[in-house]
Amino acid sequence: LVVDAREGPMAQTKYVLSRALKLNLNPIAVLNKCDRPDAITRLESGEVENELFDLFASLGADDDQLEYPTIYASAKSQWATQDADLALRIASGEVDLTSDCDEALSNEANMTVLLNAMMDYIPEPRIHTFDDDENNSTSTFAMTATTVGYDQYLGRLCTGRIFSGSVKANDSVVVLPRDDTENSQSSYSAPSNIAGIFVNRGIARTALETSSPSLQQQSEDNDDATNHQVITSAGDIVTLAGIPDSMKVGDTLTSAAQPIRKPIDTPPLAPPTLSVDFGANSGPLSGKEGTIITASRVRDRLYKETDNNVTLLVTKSESDAEKTVVFGRGELQIGILIEQMRREGYEFTVSPPRILTTTDEETGAKLEPYEEVTIDVDQEYAGTVVNALTGNTRRGILLEMQDLNGKSRLIFEVPSRGLLGFGPEIATSTRGTAVVNHCYLEHRAYAGMLGDGLEKGKLISRESGKTTLYALSAVAERGTLFIQPGDVVYPGMVIGESSRSGDLEVNPVKAKETTNFRTVNKDEKLTLSPPKILNVEELIGYMSEDEIIEVTPLSVRLRKAELDSGARARAARSRKKQLDAARHKNK
Repeated sequence: LVVDAREGPMAQTKYVLSRALKLNLNPIAVLNKCDRPDAITRLESGEVENELFDLFASLGADDDQLEYPTIYASAKSQWATQDADLALRIASGEVDLTSDCDEALSNEANMTVLLNAMMDYIPEPRIHTFDDDENNSTSTFAMTATTVGYDQYLGRLCTGRIFSGSVKANDSVVVLPRDDTENSQSSYSAPSNIAGIFVNRGIARTALETSSPSLQQQSEDNDDATNHQVITSAGDIVTLAGIPDSMKVGDTLTSAAQPIRKPIDTPPLAPPTLSVDFGANSGPLSGKEGTIITASRVRDRLYKETDNNVTLLVTKSESDAEKTVVFGRGELQIGILIEQMRREGYEFTVSPPRILTTTDEETGAKLEPYEEVTIDVDQEYAGTVVNALTGNTRRGILLEMQDLNGKSRLIFEVPSRGLLGFGPEIATSTRGTAVVNHCYLEHRAYAGMLGDGLEKGKLISRESGKTTLYALSAVAERGTLFIQPGDVVYPGMVIGESSRSGDLEVNPVKAKETTNFRTVNKDEKLTLSPPKILNVEELIGYMSEDEIIEVTPLSVRLRKAELDSGARARAARSRKKQLDAARHKNK
């Protein structure tokens, strides 16, 4: 478990440690970057060690797990030691390992200390047995999928650690789903033959040649032809090619000849927190910038993404056959997918994100996902961050506040929907000094409606054509522009943010009247501030419920889902009545 000695445990540290403790693992704590000046002060006071121990205790670590070894290190300077006093002396410069220091002292503070700790504290891979197996044999092959992928030449790929038995190329295997409880033959997938076995050498995936030795066990005692086949055994971490297409993360892969009866117990994946709809571009500029524009092609590309991106779920929309629903874990993940597709030539639209809620089976109450948010920010902006996340605005709760050498660390628990659009807003409010980390916590009771201040008024074009400097100079007085002179617009397209609440329709293409008269006012030089450019991720959290993002290889536009102004007005009145009724119900 690597922890920054200056920053201490972060949100991602808590997530990784919680998963490890649930698997009954005994971690080794490594405090890295101990040679930084701020870290030295925290190490002298024991503050970092106390924070780490409190994290272990809060996550329910048992007595054995609380006896974890601590190693003080600096990867940059290439030293590591289990002696806290020696680490402080090296970090403060009292001991120089690069000079001709004592050999015994040098041996106590090199990277072999970390490697020896791994050998001493981490047990060797266990060979699992299956008592419910009628053969009661450890030779039955079984492994679980840590990650899955797809190769157009080799087919479905599965990476994981072999739990029992051994496997070689051309062996027949089947998949047993992780949620299987019936233990019947119908639960197994159709058999498939292993097309290849791969291992990671550094950052490269390498195929095991038939002439190379096994990772752990090679049948060298036999004189037959199997002597030259690669056999990977229990404990090996391998990638298998040619497995059944139904394989998912957490599923069990087992021998088709002697399958195990129950799937291997694996921790569940964190559930998705939001969903968006992908569809074909229906705007006036459809097909002018993209090469792949049909809804079916967009859907095929999304399904293909799930072959390698195991955290995405893709289904057909039940309300609109032309749309595809994508379930993800945040704005960043969806934004990366959108950016990849537009660079491949796709043109499509994206709906506003919807937070996924569930229902408590016992009480019937509505549940929504919560996330733990850790923010490091300059102390002068700590109040700004607290005001932005707490109260009725985003329904967050402040749990902890720490002062770290001019910085403040704030820890919140916030509904996932309260974090939509929070990143760009807080970056502006804190002048870019805030560092935000968040991870899924659990589903809790619905927190109620968010504050009204989150939804901004928009400037909407009511004409089509190319924008002019003359028209935009007048529109800029009403708010902040997203476009610049010469951009193509159409009715219903959002071209800026209004300085007042509510949407305002404007004419951004109006040309200056041409006459023979010349006056000082008519010939006044026009200037325009640079437009505010929002990227895909920012637009996902920024757009309102009645808006969609129009994505093309050349541009990203925000527009109203309903382009007709009269239809938008009627829909707005209907939506206002629904919101008023919901607020009245909450009271």
